[in-house]
Amino acid sequence: MKAVRFSRFGGPEVLEIVDLPKPRAGDGEVRITVRAAGVNASDWKKRQGLLDQELPQTLGYEAAGVVDQVGSGVTDVAVGDRVFGASPYGAAQAESAVLSLWAPMPAKFDFAACAAIPAASETAARALDQLGVRAGNLVLVNGASGSVGSAAVQLAVRRGARVIGTGNPASLDFLRSLGAEAVAYGQGLTGRVRAVAPSGVDLALDVAGNGILPALIELTGAADRVITVADVEGAQRTGVRFSRGDSGRATYALALVAELAATEEFSVRVGGTFALADVAQAHRAGESGSVRGKLVLLVD
Repeated sequence: MKAVRFSRFGGPEVLEIVDLPKPRAGDGEVRITVRAAGVNASDWKKRQGLLDQELPQTLGYEAAGVVDQVGSGVTDVAVGDRVFGASPYGAAQAESAVLSLWAPMPAKFDFAACAAIPAASETAARALDQLGVRAGNLVLVNGASGSVGSAAVQLAVRRGARVIGTGNPASLDFLRSLGAEAVAYGQGLTGRVRAVAPSGVDLALDVAGNGILPALIELTGAADRVITVADVEGAQRTGVRFSRGDSGRATYALALVAELAATEEFSVRVGGTFALADVAQAHRAGESGSVRGKLVLLVD
């Protein structure tokens, strides 16, 4: 099968399309013929050597496609079913991938939209859980227009929270469509937030990693009321928690979002699609910071 791989660290030019053996579904797993695979910031961090140091490496932790092999003990899907989900093996950007967690594709979502869901929804749900977001809370989501931020807005609203979402001026109408009160980020953010929430906010989630943690501490009143999923160094300096999956993942998020999407209570923005062979272009687009929404690789 064709798969994305790199054998040295560097820029997008190190990415290759190689032939690898087709994986097999183990106990409690399914294998899919991949039709779309999500691209995440962790992909270029891995490619740059900022995460795992082993070589060579494959890429991809989320995909959507058609089940073509069912592992032992799996009873809720059959060969031919359309599903989307998460792969623990970091090799989902390929023609075939094994999933350990999956959900049925909502009828009104295509493969690209479904491939954009797993990582963003799990990250968002995990951060909201760690913050303890519940009905009646006033929550600020910084960087709310991206894939993780928009998922966090929608899931927090569903919990009954009042949500303020920050984004660039062009994204504000989109944030309002998700149920957030939209505020432009940048210089003067604190004053703009206090214009709609004079007493500040109860909790804050930073998705953008744009140096905003001190302002979020000021708005919430304490570092332990803030979580970031994007700013490791800022978290260390300020005492804010950095959300990590190794302390437990919100595995329920996939089924929840599938259910919400099926009733049109959850929306996904795909920022761009690329052929598998054009993965380097996808990395360049993602690293540019100019794309709104999730980048997805399409597999024929």
